[in-house]
Amino acid sequence: MSNPTITIVPAEAAAAVSSGRGTLVDVRTTAEFREVHAEGAQLVPLDILDRPTVEIVRGANAGPVYLLCASGIRAAKAAERLKSAGLEEVQVVVGGTNAWVIAGLPVVRGRKTISIERQVRIGAGSLVVIGTGLGWFVHPAFFILAAFVGAGLVFAGITDICGMATVLAKAPWNRTKIAALAQ
Repeated sequence: MSNPTITIVPAEAAAAVSSGRGTLVDVRTTAEFREVHAEGAQLVPLDILDRPTVEIVRGANAGPVYLLCASGIRAAKAAERLKSAGLEEVQVVVGGTNAWVIAGLPVVRGRKTISIERQVRIGAGSLVVIGTGLGWFVHPAFFILAAFVGAGLVFAGITDICGMATVLAKAPWNRTKIAALAQ
């Protein structure tokens, strides 16, 4: 049985990080991070998150690792992953970056990007339209494409695992080098 996830409110996490008592790690995609992130947060996307990477970002700071995503769902997954890897001082920032912004805490704003969620909607919708059009005008076998995308969306809704989002997160326009890891 795993330990329950420990949470912290944004204001408390901000105070701890600003006083040097912890490291703020954002597990969202590069595109999301580039658009807006908590001041002082270090980017380690969920798809590359592991204990050695977090230890590099953490550096000499021995305090807790405060995990942040958009709303808290991915941060909770990250916490479980890090706890399974033996990192015990892990806390999830309640409400994520959204709550951080609402609380009026300092953020860094960059250029506006299309979120992974919107990219999935655009991609899935496009594939359904293309599959339906090709099925109607070229050959009925193309309806399988639309059905496949629909099945993928149902699976993602039930399991909270989206294959298209995983693939899109690895797309070149959604990635940049992480400064701490590029050294």
